Amino acid sequence: MKPFQSLVVLLLAVALGVIASQFLGTEHLRQFGEVIYRYGGNDYRSTVPQVALMVLVGLLVLWLLWSLLASPFRAWGRYRRNQGRARLIEGIQAHEQGQWQRAEKLLANAAEDKDVSAVAMVTAVRSAQARDDQAAVNQYLQRLGGEDPTLHALLQAERLLAQERPVDAINLLDTATIQPLPPRGLWLRTEALARAERAHEAYGQLGALRKQKVLPDEAVIELESRLAAQSLLEAGDVNALAAQWEATPKPLRSDADVVSAYALRAVALDWDEPALLTLEQALDTRWDESLVTLYGQMPVDKLATRQANLQRWLANQPSSPALLLALGRIATRQRQHVQAEDYLHRAIAAGAGPDAWEALGQLFIERGEPALAAQCLANALRQQRGDDSIALARAATVAPAAAVVPERATVEEQSLMSNAPPVQDSLRDDRDDYGNPRLP
Repeated sequence: MKPFQSLVVLLLAVALGVIASQFLGTEHLRQFGEVIYRYGGNDYRSTVPQVALMVLVGLLVLWLLWSLLASPFRAWGRYRRNQGRARLIEGIQAHEQGQWQRAEKLLANAAEDKDVSAVAMVTAVRSAQARDDQAAVNQYLQRLGGEDPTLHALLQAERLLAQERPVDAINLLDTATIQPLPPRGLWLRTEALARAERAHEAYGQLGALRKQKVLPDEAVIELESRLAAQSLLEAGDVNALAAQWEATPKPLRSDADVVSAYALRAVALDWDEPALLTLEQALDTRWDESLVTLYGQMPVDKLATRQANLQRWLANQPSSPALLLALGRIATRQRQHVQAEDYLHRAIAAGAGPDAWEALGQLFIERGEPALAAQCLANALRQQRGDDSIALARAATVAPAAAVVPERATVEEQSLMSNAPPVQDSLRDDRDDYGNPRLP
């Protein structure tokens, strides 16, 4: 208690004592009973209210004496606490300013105050981690373990996740001594379960995360979508995949990532029909370029059906680069090279990018035109680097020259030619060593 408060309490006690003494001095208080105290052969008589007042006054005097005796120690304790909090504030400021060693020194001194030791050690651990001093990190963690086991477990789990050891992080967070986990512990355990390929268990903790308000609503929605997709990819068989898909909330069944995960896992399990049907239903519900790309790349049959669906969607999405690219790929697999080339050129014009150039190059390879294929692949590499593509340079078609067959001269002509004057050098240059004319 502060000195001013103590003085006020003392004055109030004196005032009450004076008033009570006036009231207790009357004789009619004996009706409440008498107290006889015998000591040394003498009897001391008093009423019960007077004795109660004396006891109260005695306790008040003892409390005042104790306060006076303990005041220097309390003052010293307050000074130490103030110093510890001042060091804690300076240490946190130094940590935020990047003065790691100074922060560690101040925080280590501040940790002598038991009230703030846990907070000081946590910040000291982060400062040591920033300096990449593992020995100091282990030392501070050891001190933190004795002060606050929960904070110690959270920091250790964070380190284990950074080291890609999610199973060890889960075992640490499941320790009985730190249960129930605080909100940040729930989030760390969810992340560890997801990294340990136990997304279905992590998905079950989303309700607690929403209730604890650990993450913003947008982050929770993104996490739910990611865990739902990962749970589908982790399905061991067709039955598990179907059960997980049925357990997925309806709003997520139109999410592009979730639908892609279901389709990919279904195809991997040789369940082609539901994979294509799910993609078609999702695209009919909400258009998404990534789903169209996946629909065109699915390694399943039914090319004619997929081509018909793509052409149906083309009426509503005539300038979709992913849709044109998917049509080009399907036409290529059906060996409809003319249509495939047309679709791929339109996809490139719509901005399909390197994938369209690569598909066009593959088409030219199948058609036996390696020069054009090489130009397409070069354009794909250029666009991957962020450079502009170059227009295709098709080789000009040259009509073959008519074959010139020299006629054999008759004997008379040979004799006339023998008497003829010598052929000019320019004419000789147009014939080979055997006298035949040179072809262009």
